[in-house]
Amino acid sequence: MNMTSHARTRQSQRAVPPLIVDWLDRYGTREADGRGAEIVYFNKQSKRTLERDAGKRVVDLLGQYFDAYLVVEDEKVITVGHRYKRVRRA
Repeated sequence: MNMTSHARTRQSQRAVPPLIVDWLDRYGTREADGRGAEIVYFNKQSKRTLERDAGKRVVDLLGQYFDAYLVVEDEKVITVGHRYKRVRRA
């Protein structure tokens, strides 16, 4: 997935491992943010799918990163962060 320099900087500052960004891209749920971009995050179903593919032990060990999210616009990640609130659905 293509990332802007801003997204790479935020990923580093917010200590989100590249593996989590990859998993978000593959397994994450996508919701429109109402401004033309998408928020990609882990929900219960995406965590279950990831657990089935990667294994329960791996998911348990890396569970602290499952509050991470991506904001994607035009197939580019524009920022990376940690969720502190629920994602509002449209």
